[in-house]
Amino acid sequence: MKLFRRGESSSTDATADTTADANGSETAGTTRSSTTATLGKGRPTPKRRDAQGKRRGPVAPAPLTSKEARARRKATRGTREDRKSASSERRLAAQDRRNRMLAGEDKFLLPRDKGPVRAHVRDVVDGRRNLVGLFMPMAVVLLLSMFAAPRLQSILTLGMLVMMLFMMIEGFVLGRIVNNRVRERFPDTADTGFKLGWYAFVRASQIRKMRAPKPRVSPGDAV
Repeated sequence: MKLFRRGESSSTDATADTTADANGSETAGTTRSSTTATLGKGRPTPKRRDAQGKRRGPVAPAPLTSKEARARRKATRGTREDRKSASSERRLAAQDRRNRMLAGEDKFLLPRDKGPVRAHVRDVVDGRRNLVGLFMPMAVVLLLSMFAAPRLQSILTLGMLVMMLFMMIEGFVLGRIVNNRVRERFPDTADTGFKLGWYAFVRASQIRKMRAPKPRVSPGDAV
């Protein structure tokens, strides 16, 4: 076994002292830099979770019983007068939106009714006297007649079929008229064809007073 000599021992001690001094100086420098950085702000940067928690405030615990839940809902619901006032405001707002939709304001219309092309189609349909518009009243009369006079059921059924045939013919003619008018007024539009003709047919089959938006022209007016 080889023992350390005095020269090697002294050199080892000197190396250890040098390393300790270097580590000590690095630690002191790091401590001074962190102290300087902390002194510049005065406090460490809070975590995002802690900051959001402080902004939001404490979260109320969940109710333990149904009675407590009802009491909490009643407290957050407000007084009876406030609820009545809010309900009245909602009704007034809904009525205002409906009135504007019936008046034909484009902002409040359904997507199927929006645009100048659809408005022109409605004017064309409303400016005509259509046989298709008599379908619903005549259908109700025929159904009541079938219950009142069962013996005439075959004749009434034949009458219904004839009426539907005339409706199909008029719907085809109305679709052609509407598409020709739209192509003349709006040559660049792509809203033509069967979809536009069906829109006109559905509009014409409704009772005039029940159409929405309301008609802007009277029957016989030039469009």
